[in-house]
Amino acid sequence: MTQQDKKMGIVVSGSSSKGVEVRLDTTTSVEDMVVGRYVTIEGNKRRFFGMITEVVLGVTDISLTQTPPDMADPFIAEVLSGTSTYGMLQVMPYLTIGGDIDSMIDGPQPVKTVPSHFSAVNMAEDRDIELVFGKEDKDRFWIGNPLDMETKLCINLPELVKRSNGIFGKSGTGKTFLTRMLLIGMLQKSACVNLVFDMHSEYGWAGTSEKGRSVKALKQLFPSKVAVFTLDEENSRNRGVSTDFVVKIGYNEIEPEDMSLLRQTLNLTEPAIEAIYQMRREFGKDWFIRTSELEDSEETKELLSKMNIHDSTFQNLQRGLNTIKRLPFIERRTDQNAVHQVIEYLNRGLNVVLEFGRYTDITAYILVANLLTRRIYSQYREKTEKALGGAGESPTPLVITIEEAHKFLNPEVADQTIFGIIAREMRKYNVTLLVIDQRPSGIDEDIMSQMGTKITCLLDNERDRDSVLSGVSGKNELKSVLAKLSAKQQALIFGHAVPMPVAFQPREYGSAESYKGFSDNTNDSRQAKRDIEELW
Repeated sequence: MTQQDKKMGIVVSGSSSKGVEVRLDTTTSVEDMVVGRYVTIEGNKRRFFGMITEVVLGVTDISLTQTPPDMADPFIAEVLSGTSTYGMLQVMPYLTIGGDIDSMIDGPQPVKTVPSHFSAVNMAEDRDIELVFGKEDKDRFWIGNPLDMETKLCINLPELVKRSNGIFGKSGTGKTFLTRMLLIGMLQKSACVNLVFDMHSEYGWAGTSEKGRSVKALKQLFPSKVAVFTLDEENSRNRGVSTDFVVKIGYNEIEPEDMSLLRQTLNLTEPAIEAIYQMRREFGKDWFIRTSELEDSEETKELLSKMNIHDSTFQNLQRGLNTIKRLPFIERRTDQNAVHQVIEYLNRGLNVVLEFGRYTDITAYILVANLLTRRIYSQYREKTEKALGGAGESPTPLVITIEEAHKFLNPEVADQTIFGIIAREMRKYNVTLLVIDQRPSGIDEDIMSQMGTKITCLLDNERDRDSVLSGVSGKNELKSVLAKLSAKQQALIFGHAVPMPVAFQPREYGSAESYKGFSDNTNDSRQAKRDIEELW
């Protein structure tokens, strides 16, 4: 159905909590109606903007469903259509857009009532979308297009970075693609600086498209704004990536708090975690190497006895420490200070992408992300508190991106981890999270409720859908929209960065034309032209 400003149906019933029912006109094909599309409703006093959440077939006589007529006869089909059989829509109104004094002065307003009986329902037009979501400008970033529409869907980036946010979806639905898109928006609009823990090397120099070919990532699009750090220098060199810093971590840099988050991954017992703190008090900063090198001797037995540490607990602890020691980027002692380097780049307004290369084991990822984040957050907190006391400037807002978020934010550890603290503080110290996960049900409920904006692709699991939509108005209706998304190239966004939930198709990424729209506007145009030529 082409997008025209004509009546497609009328409101016949409804409520403010469950939305309204729309009966389609005889001239409107039910097959043209799609869950997730937008409509406007012309009430007597207000104009409403809403989303189709369900499409239903109805009959006036139930006997038609038990003994269907012979529809091969065109005359019978024409007589029954629109009289004895008809199409119905479930529509959830979200906003009023003009028609009343508040909407005209202050813009779209949340719906607090319902349109009257027999109000005309029209398919939303491009100008309605622009009125609700705004046009692309210095704050708004074009992220895609509403389903079956050509108009640009924009999100408010300053509003986005005020809180922690999440990107969810089952494997293969495009989470990495959306994350890269969102990070590009933050760089393009300079809304914040980013620290990305890049588990699969998708966000630094180059990434992989859904069709498996290489596409440009942040460093190629924003060479003056992005620094690539790596844990695996050899892997970066083999991929032709020029890195800014090679991260090494010394045994003496690892603290007990860095190990506690690894309890599940390393199969450490609770007594083993307690023993780590005892070893720290006994050996100081060298606790890690000295504990791992303790041999089975009388002296060791006396030490364990003095600390009241059982032998099996000690063996469990040593196994965990030896797993850490086998990580190639962990050294006995290192002169460099990775935290200092990251902070220095962030203070200069540069975004840091830390690639893990071949070290994609979850143990390595959790250890490094936790270790660096704890120390960076501590410095951000100190700088923010000094600024509040008039002794300096507040640091630039920082967004930390983590993958496999349920490993950091599950209910068992969320209260104790730095990531749980950041998620709950809502930018108190200018630090927020961008979490990426395929199992949102594994994330602590309180943290999920604190997230400002969520972008979710298709989720098969019922618990995951319930988790990602928890606390959202009209949850049941949105669950129906979420369940009907395509497996790829479609997503649902809702929260503080958009005035209402919207199902959309992400904008195209990976072509020469798309790079022109994404890349740093301050780049030399001749260099941009050379980049495009190299792509082809």
